[in-house]
Amino acid sequence: MSVDATPSSQTIYSALFYRDALAAIAWLKEVLGFEERLVVPGPESSVAHAELSFEGAVIMLGTSQQDRGWKSPLDLAGINQLTYLVAEDVDSLYQRVQAAGAEIAIELQEMEYGSREFTVRDPEGHFWSIGTYRPGGVGS
Repeated sequence: MSVDATPSSQTIYSALFYRDALAAIAWLKEVLGFEERLVVPGPESSVAHAELSFEGAVIMLGTSQQDRGWKSPLDLAGINQLTYLVAEDVDSLYQRVQAAGAEIAIELQEMEYGSREFTVRDPEGHFWSIGTYRPGGVGS
């Protein structure tokens, strides 16, 4: 179990579920550049709880728990969300994702609202949109 005790100042955290959370952690680190903060092992090679960070922001994830209704996209008929990452160097991250052979769902492009972004699908079907847009700036 690795631990990064640095507290996050976020007030909203995504929690994602995977059939194979250990493989998801490895993919997120290798392909998108996440850093491991905490991984709490569960029974039978599962992950009870994990925290990963990306450019200072934290997500949580763990192994799917069917009895709680916490499912991987592999267990769903459709997807109802995506996770958005703000990246300082979108072009380099796009090249990294391409080099890893990841499934790019939406190619790198300039958006009408000023963001430069693309979307990638992870091996279990979660969509990750990566761009330069920082929510909350409009109308503030």
